[in-house]
Amino acid sequence: MSVRELVILGTSSAVPTRRRNHNGYFLRWGDQGVLFDPGEGTQRQMRLAGLAATDVTRICVTHFHGDHSLGLPGVMQRIARDRVPHTVRVAYPGAGEEYWRRLRHATSFHDTEVILPQPVGGSGCCAIGEEEPFTVTALPLRHSVPAYGYRLVEPDGWRMSPERLERHGVRGPDVSRLLREGRIEVAGREVALAECADPRPGQVFAFVMDTGECEQAVELARGADMLVIESTYLDSEERLAREYRHLTARMAGRIAARAGVRLLVLTHLSERYEQEREGEFVAQAAEEFDGRIVLAADLDRIAMPARRRPV
Repeated sequence: MSVRELVILGTSSAVPTRRRNHNGYFLRWGDQGVLFDPGEGTQRQMRLAGLAATDVTRICVTHFHGDHSLGLPGVMQRIARDRVPHTVRVAYPGAGEEYWRRLRHATSFHDTEVILPQPVGGSGCCAIGEEEPFTVTALPLRHSVPAYGYRLVEPDGWRMSPERLERHGVRGPDVSRLLREGRIEVAGREVALAECADPRPGQVFAFVMDTGECEQAVELARGADMLVIESTYLDSEERLAREYRHLTARMAGRIAARAGVRLLVLTHLSERYEQEREGEFVAQAAEEFDGRIVLAADLDRIAMPARRRPV
């Protein structure tokens, strides 16, 4: 199976700290690389993580607050400088088009034509990303500026069984034809795909940043193998979370529990919390969610969970 992992480039919120850079998350999905919310310092963090501009095939921006987007100019200029040959699609809230234009051409540089803007908008589900091995959808969140979360879904597939293929006499080009057509005739007998393969559930990744609790966050995370979600505050600052339309770790855990998530990754921590208090984020989320929880740290690599077993 191809490598599927999340590389954490930054985990702070509005103000970076000595240990936590501004936001930045790189999802490696086989030969695809999705960069989420590149804040300041993303280009350097990519270097430290061993990532190149050529690894990026798509960028997803949730909203145009600086800690989620001020790294865009550097990343895009690096894509141009390194002469990345493939298209790099960039999804962002269409309501922030003026900010996109400013960031896209923040300074003078030798531009590139490979960057393809994909503004998202509306109050419902916005589908993008038909070119990748997964579908990408965006849903609006509840924040102080237009903000969208993203959901990547791999279609369900099949895992071929060499023994069963041989037993049914399916060989060579007939294997791909069976996979494509669902049933074929071999030596005068019809062979169905289910006789030679087992269902392979597709994987789901969800990315939810700055937002208050809302149904859209739950819908984005529904059945996700991995949910990356902001948890800016602890319970003691719940009033601030509601006032500024952010989440506490407990709220993030509640969303994960309602959505049936498998792995919950907490990030976007307020700079107010010292290192010795970070365990409280996991503890408070765990009071709502009984699955696996990871508190993200800069330059962590978090593997996607193994596929679910077919029901």
